[in-house]
Amino acid sequence: MTEKEKFIQELNEAFAKGDVPFVLDCMADDIVWEMIGGKTSNGKEEIEKEMAAMKDIEMLEMTMDKVITHGKTAAANGHFRMKHNGEEKAYGFCDLYEFNGFKKAKIKKMTSYVILLKKK
Repeated sequence: MTEKEKFIQELNEAFAKGDVPFVLDCMADDIVWEMIGGKTSNGKEEIEKEMAAMKDIEMLEMTMDKVITHGKTAAANGHFRMKHNGEEKAYGFCDLYEFNGFKKAKIKKMTSYVILLKKK
């Protein structure tokens, strides 16, 4: 596993655990996070507010299927199950990342595709 693949893995694990400080530390101050079909958040302050609004969501399981990196970009996909207001749902996701540099870089742009999965 490359350094950048490990970084993306750790970021997703921190997000699943609700480790807001770690997630924010991975991001550039002027980050843009676009949720396709939803909201676009600009800057760490907006993202911190979005994550605070999700504090009532219990992440039950998160699995990373694949992480791909190249230069200043990366992509990760997988699935997760969560519980909110007593209701359990499963989702598939794909996140695309753009970094502000090559080594020890921060994420400057994230694009997230999240799809509700049908119950089996």
